[in-house]
Amino acid sequence: MLQKPRLLLSLLPVLAACWSASSAVAQQAPGPALTLERIHGDPPMMGRAGLGGALSPGGQWLTYLRPSEANPDVNELWGTPVAGGDARRLVAASDLIGQREAVLTEAERMALERRRQRGAGITGYQWCGKDDRQLILPLAGDLYSVELGEGGPRVRRLTHDEQEPERDPQCDTAGRQIAYVKQNDLWIQGLDGSLARRLTRTGSETRSTGLAEFIAAEELHRHRGFWWSPDGTRLLAIEVDESGVPLRRRAQIGGDGTRLVEQRYPAAGSPNAKVQALVLDLSGKTEPQRLKLPAEAEYIARAGWFADGSPWLQWMTRDQKQLQLVEFNAQAQPHVVLDERDPAWVEVHDDLREVPGLKRSGKPALLWSSERSGRRQLWLIDRVSGAAQALTQQPEPVAQLVCLGEQHLVFTGASERGRGRELFQSDFKGHVRQLQPGEPRRWRDARGDAACTQLLITQSSWQQAPRTELLKLDGKSAPRLIEQARPDPLVLDLAAKLQPQVPVLLAADGKTPLNAVFLPPTRPSLSGNYPVVVRAYGGPGTATVSWRWQGDLPTLALYQQQGFGVLMLDTRGMAFRDRDFTRAHAHAFGKMEVADLFGAVRQLVQQYPAVDASRVGFMGWSYGGFLALRALLDADTPFAAAIAGASPTDWTLYDTAYTERYLGLPDGGQAPAYQQALLIPRAGLLSKPLMIIHGTADDNVLFDNSLRMIQALQNEGKLFETVIYPGHAHGVAGRKARYHLARTQLDFFQRHLRP
Repeated sequence: MLQKPRLLLSLLPVLAACWSASSAVAQQAPGPALTLERIHGDPPMMGRAGLGGALSPGGQWLTYLRPSEANPDVNELWGTPVAGGDARRLVAASDLIGQREAVLTEAERMALERRRQRGAGITGYQWCGKDDRQLILPLAGDLYSVELGEGGPRVRRLTHDEQEPERDPQCDTAGRQIAYVKQNDLWIQGLDGSLARRLTRTGSETRSTGLAEFIAAEELHRHRGFWWSPDGTRLLAIEVDESGVPLRRRAQIGGDGTRLVEQRYPAAGSPNAKVQALVLDLSGKTEPQRLKLPAEAEYIARAGWFADGSPWLQWMTRDQKQLQLVEFNAQAQPHVVLDERDPAWVEVHDDLREVPGLKRSGKPALLWSSERSGRRQLWLIDRVSGAAQALTQQPEPVAQLVCLGEQHLVFTGASERGRGRELFQSDFKGHVRQLQPGEPRRWRDARGDAACTQLLITQSSWQQAPRTELLKLDGKSAPRLIEQARPDPLVLDLAAKLQPQVPVLLAADGKTPLNAVFLPPTRPSLSGNYPVVVRAYGGPGTATVSWRWQGDLPTLALYQQQGFGVLMLDTRGMAFRDRDFTRAHAHAFGKMEVADLFGAVRQLVQQYPAVDASRVGFMGWSYGGFLALRALLDADTPFAAAIAGASPTDWTLYDTAYTERYLGLPDGGQAPAYQQALLIPRAGLLSKPLMIIHGTADDNVLFDNSLRMIQALQNEGKLFETVIYPGHAHGVAGRKARYHLARTQLDFFQRHLRP
């Protein structure tokens, strides 16, 4: 997806770097001096922040991946006791395999790319059971158990086959068994050291059981392919047949040579993988039971079990305008619980929960989120009749369910027109209260324990680095600090002085307010006017502007010290707003967001007379890269130069679920929505400086996209710049490569936007 995560949920690449004389110039600028080398050096200026934080099932531990002190590109598993105590390293890759490098298969690398998981070392883990004592992690093709005790972590190796990796391990609820996928089949084994047992024998190069297919992981954010039943006696699994999916051969061009990689890639309009669901009885006494779905069930978006042992599926039509939640009885007969429809598309989510203490038609009610009212809210659903009752009526969209207890639930919701996020608690009668009201312009997220009795709340703002506190929901205890991000003192000083301005910018319709932040330069301009670099994504599923802590704050400050203003902008179609706003991309890429972008730049120039209208640049990555190209390849463009990274240029090259969700079927590329969004015919309109950047191993936005654009520009005799990152995927990873990317980007803007 362009992050999920969302076409391209990838991180926006670093926006800045130093000028060739950055050290000298920075000393002339107000505020602390910044250098490119320091921003991308070690130790990291932003501190060694944890990744993928999780609260243990019983709420005793906060665990996360953290960059190693020796190498920030290598992750270690760390934990912080919630009851009190310092953060501690639980295990590092070197503890398990010594100094041997963990070599991943192509399938494992692609799976990590789907999760946007960067870095080497330990790349994932999960809690096993309910007693907060055991974690499972994969490394170098095998599985390991980490048991936490008074004497410190104790590690056991569970599997011994480095040639055939065990993928996607999942423990049963009791923590006694583990299932995983190996050789594209499902296996189980006991955690007591018993031998592994193979459950299916249909695996091949194109068939798998228990894995999420490319589309499910990349676009539907379903990264799992099997689920344990509540009693641990059965598995619900997805069977995938990719034999009909077109085979793409990608040339992974690297500095050490080129190798061809084959990938089943379902481009828009082509066949998807065929998916089916089956229930496996682990006793082996009965044959696998196939769950029947209608022919129009193109995608299985979510799956799981109800507490009474009934499996359920959420399936979607190919056009994604319909989603059904279906449960199955003991005879595998389906019952449609609810049917969601939207004339544009239905958004998938993870908010389905049973409410044990609240009965509807004799069964526990279901908690569900929906945009059926025009704004995402929480609903109570009768599992038998499908009757829906609105539970919340928030003035802005609900973001996600945090946790569910016996008498209450906690959720996050948008605030300040989607720029902020707050925490709310509700009972099952719809009485909602905000948790810990405070100052505006902040961003709060939380994780709850299994009983929803305590929350780990992370709060940040532009001026405040993330801090995590424990809040007990009994109302008797004050929140207690668990962890505080510790960036370099220089960063804290920069944050304290950073004063983001909020220009009043309207969409091209003249009435819809757009979210924007403007940072004027801190270095005085000799001419009195200054250039501006615009950062925008423009695509659906995410937002650029928010009040959360900015991970590239030093880069923003460096740009200001180098004499640039920076505008961050969200056009119509982006996330965290009401349904009418987020559906702006329906059958229209490169239209409404371009009009909003052009209008916003012209309004900025009017509101800030010191902005030099002839020196406004643009930089975007992924969908933002598409927007950069589309904006520059326009006779009416307000931009003087642009950088386009990992850009889709022909949407028939991008995958089915993402592209067809917004543009419909391509009709061989002749559908009007695809023709409108096609950039190749616009090559002749290039009249301003352009830089194209792409990684040669990108398996998301294929390198072919940039190659077609490059060829079209050359055929038109246009001059432009190209920067290729051999062996890099959709995001440029690694400190040295990111350092080079940053230097390249700023050098481009220095050459083309400075007087």
